[in-house]
Amino acid sequence: KSGEQRRSKEPSSLQCMHLAVVACGDRLEETLIMLKSAVLFSNRRLCFHIFAEDSLKPEFEKKLKEWPSSYTKKFEYHIYPITFSVGNAQEWKKLFKPCAAQRLFLPVILKDVDSLLYVDTDVLFLRPIDDIWHILKEFNSTQLAAMAPEHEIPKIGWYSRFARHPYYGSTGVNSGVMLMNLTRIRNTQFKNSMIPSGLTWEEMLYPLYQKYKNYITWGDQDLLNIIFYFNPECLYVFPCQWNYRPDHCMYGSNCKGAEEEGVSILHGNRGVYHDDKQPTFKALYEVIRDFPFEDNLFQSLYYPLQSKFLDTVHTLCGRIPQVFLKQIEKTMKKVYENRVIVYLGANHRY
Repeated sequence: KSGEQRRSKEPSSLQCMHLAVVACGDRLEETLIMLKSAVLFSNRRLCFHIFAEDSLKPEFEKKLKEWPSSYTKKFEYHIYPITFSVGNAQEWKKLFKPCAAQRLFLPVILKDVDSLLYVDTDVLFLRPIDDIWHILKEFNSTQLAAMAPEHEIPKIGWYSRFARHPYYGSTGVNSGVMLMNLTRIRNTQFKNSMIPSGLTWEEMLYPLYQKYKNYITWGDQDLLNIIFYFNPECLYVFPCQWNYRPDHCMYGSNCKGAEEEGVSILHGNRGVYHDDKQPTFKALYEVIRDFPFEDNLFQSLYYPLQSKFLDTVHTLCGRIPQVFLKQIEKTMKKVYENRVIVYLGANHRY
């Protein structure tokens, strides 16, 4: 969309929750299902910032226009090309997965956005984004980003066993769900391992990459871990139910928060939506993908999900279906309550 359109929409943008995603290669469908899960359950207006390869832009526009107006009125979207403001664009593009490093540049590109939730394409929201958005208010005066731990148990965590570079805390953090106060990021001088004085976010990125590029395995996530290793006071760590991955159940259940509250955000990394290794994750993805927008949520989403889960009870993740169902059931009940109240209120006026 043009800068003109973006400017004219700024007043409403101030009211909305900003969600960013980076889509390259074959990630079109996955991204659309993620956006669908966001729209299905959220209450406040959403602003989507989609960073995509040029070839995907018309596809996104076509698909989003096909959604019913009762849902399209709940969000606005902007599609941006893949760009890197410092260093060698080709190097950044090849870092870990195609275009993944784009997320490092969000504070620099989205100069008019105050706060933002970044998610990977393989994320599904099982409750309103409003709930994670509230965590911004819990930041203390030095915190400017929030991520969940990469693992709950250091002795089986990747960073604690294999990392050849500094990382945050005892297990590192996972960057697939990242809540950011971009204004604070832009205004902060970050401690670093290169010069004694602080560097801005943009000044730091390329030298940091150059220094550690031979030691990093997970690309931009490793760079974020290095940044927050040197600036731990800048990070708010949220619990694992906000970034629930196969690792949390495939070695036995190791996310207490999800056991108590249910999964809030599902992160199907390792390609689990598209193979048969973790059927519980795949079931959730397929049910949200196939849900007809205007249908009854319980009938066309929750009940099919329950029956699909019956086929997964023999798997480690499938043994704990309530972990996956608890939050989504609560969310759907709220959606219905809100609709009934709005409906009754509207009728009451006449």
